[in-house]
Amino acid sequence: MIYDNSHVRRQDRLLSQARALELLQTAEYGVLSMVDRDRKPYGIPVNFVFDEESIYIHCATEGRKLDIVECYEDVSFCIVGQVNLLPSRFTTEYESVVLTGEATIITSEEERMHALELLLQKYSPNDKKVGMKYAHASSARTAIIRIDINAYSGKCKRVN
Repeated sequence: MIYDNSHVRRQDRLLSQARALELLQTAEYGVLSMVDRDRKPYGIPVNFVFDEESIYIHCATEGRKLDIVECYEDVSFCIVGQVNLLPSRFTTEYESVVLTGEATIITSEEERMHALELLLQKYSPNDKKVGMKYAHASSARTAIIRIDINAYSGKCKRVN
């Protein structure tokens, strides 16, 4: 997993690697972007959890996301951190992370449960025990996609 800001046009707006990692760990959602068989773009907001050098996403066991991932593993994922609209200054303060990676549908029950536990820890930490019971009971209705991150970059705008 490489932190590479070399393609960011505005080099004066780089987000620190530490803050980019913090956003990967704490952001509520991100937008998964892919291209389907017909070369049609597809982007969808999803909850996710970051685990070392990967992101896990849960979804139903069928649908467009899974159809695309089965054919094309290359994806992009975008996270937006703090945003502050400044209407009187005609601008916006923001921070974002964009990553590229390879998506895989997880078939190992052990890794699927690991991903669901991480998701519960992030989104429902006070109800994790009950959530794990629910995860085990609904396992057959839940798919997990793992995105192994190849590279990521971060950008921000701060107005003084």
